[in-house]
Parts: sequence; C-alpha cells; structure tokens
Amino acid sequence: MTLDPKIMTTVEELDYRVTVGDVSARAGLDIDTTQRGLLALASEVSGNLQVSESGEIAYLFPKNFRSVLRDKYLKLRLQAMWASVWAVLFYLIRISFGIVLLLSILLIVVAIATIFLALQSSQQSDNRRRSSYGGSMFVPRYWFGRNIFWFFNPSYGRGRRQQLRTAEQMNFFEAIFSFLFGDGNPNANLEDRRWQEVATVIRNNKGAVAAEQISPYLDLVEQPKDDEYYMIPVLSRFDGLPEVSPTGEIIYRFPELQSTAAEAGQQSVAAFLREFPWPFSQASSNQRAWAIGLGTFNFVGAVLLWYMLGDGTLALQLGGLVALAQSLIWVLLGYGIAFLAVPLIRYLWLQRQNAKIETRNDLRRSYATALNEADPQLQQKIRYAQQFAAQSVVTADRLSYTTEKDLTEQEIEQADKLDAEWEQRLKRSED
Repeated sequence: MTLDPKIMTTVEELDYRVTVGDVSARAGLDIDTTQRGLLALASEVSGNLQVSESGEIAYLFPKNFRSVLRDKYLKLRLQAMWASVWAVLFYLIRISFGIVLLLSILLIVVAIATIFLALQSSQQSDNRRRSSYGGSMFVPRYWFGRNIFWFFNPSYGRGRRQQLRTAEQMNFFEAIFSFLFGDGNPNANLEDRRWQEVATVIRNNKGAVAAEQISPYLDLVEQPKDDEYYMIPVLSRFDGLPEVSPTGEIIYRFPELQSTAAEAGQQSVAAFLREFPWPFSQASSNQRAWAIGLGTFNFVGAVLLWYMLGDGTLALQLGGLVALAQSLIWVLLGYGIAFLAVPLIRYLWLQRQNAKIETRNDLRRSYATALNEADPQLQQKIRYAQQFAAQSVVTADRLSYTTEKDLTEQEIEQADKLDAEWEQRLKRSED
C-alpha cells in the first residue's frame, strides 16, 4: 500500500505513539484508510503494536521513521529532490510574467523611439514636416534612468522609507503574477479542515453526538429537518454506529474515536466551518496600481507601434529591433490584451464565487446558532447521546501485548503482574 504523507505527518505531531482514532481525528481521514495506512507505515519502518488489556491497539513508531523510509526508497528521495526543484521552477514561472512585461515595454519603447527618430531625420532631409507622429509621441525618460533597477529590488514597497522586506510582502515580479492569476485557492484544504473539525467535535463529546452537533460543519442545501441523511458520510468515514433513543430519535456513536494513546482535554474547535473568501490579490494596493499602469502602458504602446509599423515597410528599412517588433507585433498585442483581460475576468468570477461562499457560511452559521439556542427536545437528544460517551486511554503501563518484546518475556511479565495484584488484594483483605 502507498504510504500516506498525511498519516506520517500526523504521527509526528502526536509524538509517534497513536491509536487509529487519534490519527483519524487529527488528519480527518476515514477509519478504514487510517487503519490500513498505519499498518502499512508500521510494516515499512518496523513500528510496534501495543494492545491494551481491553483489546485496544496503539501504534508506536521510531522517531527517525522518515530517515528509514528515505534510506529504503529511492523514489522518496527523488520525490524530495523534485519538490526542491519544483519550488525553484515555480518561482521562476511566477517572476517570468513580470520580466516579460518589462521586456515587452522596453521593446515597444525602443522600436517607437527608433521609428520616431528615423521619421524626424527623413523629414529634415526632405524639408517636410509631418506632425501626425511627432505631435502625438511621448517617450517617458523614466525607463532609461537609473530608477529602472528599483523594480528588481526585492525590498520593493512603499517608497524609499521602507527599508526592510517583511515575510508577507512580494517583490515586483511576484506582485505581477499575483495581479494576473491570484494567489491560489484559500480553501484548498477545506475538506481536511472539515473532517478535522468534525472529528474534534466527536472526540470532545467522547465519541457520541447528535446530528445537529455536526451539521454546522457540512455543506447542506437547506436547514436540516427530520431526515439526517447527511450523517451517512460521517458514519462511513469514522466507522460510526447509529443508536435509537426511547423516543425514537437517532444519535451516533463512534467507537474508534473513543480510544486514544494519550489522555487530552477538550480541543478548541470553531463553532462552524467557515470558508475563506477568494482575495483578488495579496499584492499591496501600490503594487496593483503599478501593475495596472504598466499593463495599460504596454497595451497602448503595442497598439501605437502596430499603427506606426503599418504594412511593414519601415521594419524592412530600419531592421534591428524594429524588424523584431514587426515580427512579434501580434504577440505584443495579444500579451497586452491578455494582461488586462485576465485580471478583469478573474475579478468578475471571484465576485460570484465569494457570494456563493458567503451564502454557505451564513447557512452553516445558522446551524451553529440553532445548536446554541437548542430547544428542550434537542437538549434531551444531546443528553441521551452522552449516555454513550466514553474515552479509553491506551496507557503504556497496562498492556497485554506489545511487539516491542518477545512473547515469552511478556507472558512472564503478565504472570508477575497478576501475582503482584493478587498479593495486594490479599493484603487489603487481611487489613
């Protein structure tokens, strides 16, 4: 079986000694996947099983199990190498859009300036003046000054007063990518968060809950009524069992989540699952303004260059960068249009997505409010669920079996333990 990175990370977070319920609750994985994943990991890294006197199982893993795996599998080493390489490649991809924008502007400005100077020279030699070009051209001197290197400064920010670059800040090239394509889905781990919070609620209630306690974390299209169909995926994921109260109401018990390798108190959990709205860009307002300004300048310059090049006669006469600009004119125009169109389309799309997200958040918030303002019937249902609440801790001092030691040695230890307990009982009876 393929090893699950999520299970390995969770084992590390739980200090290398876990039960199936511990990992399932922390990682939000279903019970079957967690159980198979822990067995596979224990098999690969020579982990140990510890069985309590009540028959519950804890897994004990060596703290260097990742090193064991890396030494054992070339594939994992290659994956780790590729992760490092991809981080560099993705950064280069991100900054490439800003570099292309500056190169496009530079090519357009140089080509226009070259054409402008050639036309002026021709006019002087022919003693003719044509104001159609000269009167409408403006070549900003800013691009040819020393300040162009300011854009390459990784501490790009709000003027010269800002000397230090914070961790959240982007440089110019990263801001261009963010303006164009955003910064990724803020809810990419929504399903992980959902199941982690559901499992935490179940464990906080010691493995027995009513459906109304889970509904604030699910995606329901309307206020739940008597039909509790939405609990089926929860039962399937965490190996739950329905129980019927004397009044005919259903509560849900999760035996696997009632055992833990280490006793812990109540864990904090949000009142409802909140989806985060999609931000347009994490770039600063100043950086976005520069992106819009440069994109507009690039588009206007590309259109003007296309008009000046005409049928391509000038490009043949002047050659050099003008000829290059002529050959790339449709690329320059397309890039200029896309640079402004992509963010605009994405902005409109985000408005619709965020409206849907807020609607779902409002619905889940209403479930949480209804739970906090529970009527007597719901309160009675939750009290009945608590009759099934239980927590079993698989402690290291009360084991009936562990793979860490030889079976014969364990049998001797068990016999000694029983003898000691029997002697203690005799002493108490004599007293």
